[in-house]
Amino acid sequence: MKRFVEDYRDEQFDVVVIGGGITGAAVAYEAASRGLRVALLEKKDFGWATSAATSKLIHGGLRYLQNYEFGLVRESLKERRILENIAPNLVYPIPFLVPGYGDAKRSKWLLRAGLGLYDLLAYDKKRTWDKSKRIASHRWVSRRTVKQMEPQVRTQGLTGGSIYYDCQCLNPERLTLAFVKSAVKRGGKVANYAGVTGFRCSQARRLEAVFVEDRLNGRKLEVRGSLFVNCGGPWADIVLRLLRQDGPARSIKRSEGIHLLTRRPWTRQALVGWTPSGRHLFVIPWRGLQLIGTTDKEFVGDPDDYRVSRESIEELLRDTNDSLGDGSLTYGDVVFAYGGLRPLVDTATAGTYESSRRYEIYDHAAEGFEGLITVEGGKYTTSRHLAENVLGLVERKMGRKPGVSRTDREHLAGCEIKNLEVFWKDLRGAYGGFDGNTLAFVGGNYGTESEAVFEMARREARLAGKLTEEGQLLAAVVYAVREEMARTLSDILFRRTGLGNTGNPGSEVLRRAAEAAAGELHWDRTRVEEEIAAAEEALRLP
Repeated sequence: MKRFVEDYRDEQFDVVVIGGGITGAAVAYEAASRGLRVALLEKKDFGWATSAATSKLIHGGLRYLQNYEFGLVRESLKERRILENIAPNLVYPIPFLVPGYGDAKRSKWLLRAGLGLYDLLAYDKKRTWDKSKRIASHRWVSRRTVKQMEPQVRTQGLTGGSIYYDCQCLNPERLTLAFVKSAVKRGGKVANYAGVTGFRCSQARRLEAVFVEDRLNGRKLEVRGSLFVNCGGPWADIVLRLLRQDGPARSIKRSEGIHLLTRRPWTRQALVGWTPSGRHLFVIPWRGLQLIGTTDKEFVGDPDDYRVSRESIEELLRDTNDSLGDGSLTYGDVVFAYGGLRPLVDTATAGTYESSRRYEIYDHAAEGFEGLITVEGGKYTTSRHLAENVLGLVERKMGRKPGVSRTDREHLAGCEIKNLEVFWKDLRGAYGGFDGNTLAFVGGNYGTESEAVFEMARREARLAGKLTEEGQLLAAVVYAVREEMARTLSDILFRRTGLGNTGNPGSEVLRRAAEAAAGELHWDRTRVEEEIAAAEEALRLP
């Protein structure tokens, strides 16, 4: 992939998408797949904010049933199946154990009724392209079985439990990147580190272009378009303010969600628990650690200033100790913490936990700004369908008959795998010289692009070295720069290789990765040290 802003020469686009998270990436892909000329602009790196702060789940939204949002749950379950199909190496089923208790909210009958409805709404869950992706219906297990399955479950008042299935995402950052790559594959132009600084409007207040600053070289340019789609997520209202003071008066409600990676409690499978306040939490085994999440607390302030705080970490630790295990989880058990801000559709409910995860699509023509569309709200799982709805509006505004989406019927770039069993067999046959961990890690994260990573390692012996026991190769660092538009060490660690997503991999690994990137990006010694320092700061717990 190449950053189009580096050689942009006044090209007119049909659609300019502002924001390179999962929503913007999905909109760009949907638009490009329909033959439109598309540009995607992201002020930092693709998927660096909210899209990277997930629970690593592609889920149907079980808890939304309590708000009677049956349409949202059905949409989510359908999109869960579609993502299983189009990204088979990155999305796969995972069982959850939900303990039941004697109180009304967690009773056996309420759980069974809710999960029965969940199964009913997922009536097409077995219609997967690959048989290995088919999801089973829930089942109830006895109190004794729950205790045998999971020692971390509190036994006081325990009546039994349910086992149900959702999907886990191996690497949400790479799934977002797969949408970006799919847009490029269809002819879209994309650029990270390209921040929108303003709009140019005609005298009739029709948007004609955005002012863009290339944050890597300081170049300033105008990118022209017929329609502009604001997918800024938590920054959507800030993007709107760039129009000028009398621009569309919208504000975003933001919710903070954080996650912890800990060494304990060591659960045997994914668990759903409830805090004393009645909010649910997950504890999920992930990459040899325990992923605990999430919080849902209103955030007020500039989203650019957001950081995970020690206070938020301590709150989630208390909730976990009040819900699971022996209550002895401490800050010292936390190896990494990450968080993000969710943009919410504001409702009449009191707090962000009860707020809807629906999305809304605004045409600002009614406010006197023709050519601008803003997307608010939404969730990772439904982003592809959201994009489909956005393109329906885009095509109507362009005077085109809305086309039929095909993004639900084609594999994402790098995910073109018809049969996982055959894929793994072929990969082992072709690259059996690499150890099992490396084959599993590279194959899962890179899918059909694994061949390019392995061949790079074969051609250049220095790149065949493993960076960690998980299996990341030094070749993946170079591949991230040459083929995936990574421009900083943090891009490489967090959003390409996954080296930094389980905490600090150690100074030796950071330096090896930085030195490999330096050879590709022509960093001098000072820049190498700056990149390492920035990565260490991002990895540091508050």
